[in-house]
Amino acid sequence: MERLDQQSRMESREPLGNFASVEVSRFFVERPGGIRLEVYAQGRGDLLVMLPSLGRGAVDLEAIATPLAAAGFRVLRPEPRGNGASVGPLEGKTLHDWAADIAAVVESQNAGPAFIVGHAHGNWIARTLASDRPDLVRALLLLAGSAGKVPADHSGVPISDEIRAVIERCGDTSLSDAMRLQSLQQVFFAPGNDARAWLDGWNTRLLTLQTQAQKRTPVDDFFAGGRAPILNLQAEHDVIAPQRFARVLSDALGERVTNVTIRNAAHALLPEQPQAVVAALLDYLARFR
Repeated sequence: MERLDQQSRMESREPLGNFASVEVSRFFVERPGGIRLEVYAQGRGDLLVMLPSLGRGAVDLEAIATPLAAAGFRVLRPEPRGNGASVGPLEGKTLHDWAADIAAVVESQNAGPAFIVGHAHGNWIARTLASDRPDLVRALLLLAGSAGKVPADHSGVPISDEIRAVIERCGDTSLSDAMRLQSLQQVFFAPGNDARAWLDGWNTRLLTLQTQAQKRTPVDDFFAGGRAPILNLQAEHDVIAPQRFARVLSDALGERVTNVTIRNAAHALLPEQPQAVVAALLDYLARFR
């Protein structure tokens, strides 16, 4: 494995504590069909795999991965196919294809079922994995995740075309920073939080292709998340996964789902309230130890 300089990768972020001893290493997982997945790894212990948001990469999860590794977990952050050094066919795919990549990462560890953390779009891949391969998933920890459905008595859709258009502007790096900042503040960050944290880190092509994969995948393919226990960690000011829909999963799936709300955060969540997210994750994970 290749060792990386943890301090240099963290210096642009507000630290959560002194975790200089938690080394970051990198390895690759090969799959048939020309698929090669880049994976960042930290820590020892129960396996925990983290999946980033739409059109974004593993670096988004670093600030919470480090304290989780320090708490006694083997934390893996695979780069999505099409981002970083992860490669493979991208056209005409569904969420099942990206979920199969994560299944290969879990199986590469020979460590039994894993805790799967999915942020935003990553929550759909996490639930697809749990539906396709329940044997590989110990529990789902969903961060700012849209359920994909709305209550039966609601006539709308979870994410409107208007909101989707704003999301696409956020990741369109051909637009001006000013326009993208306005879009980021509108859909990803709570009032008063600094949206500049997400001006960088976008992969516009990946965003487009993952959005297409969402649309090709029937919601019922992944909605239930297999049979895994679920932490549904919602953000107070989320307009993409709004609070009025926060109980869709628990109403449908019952006691498998634990709902928690993070204050002063929106859909970006991780750059807004990393300490609160880590505390909520560790509190939930404690029940499995």
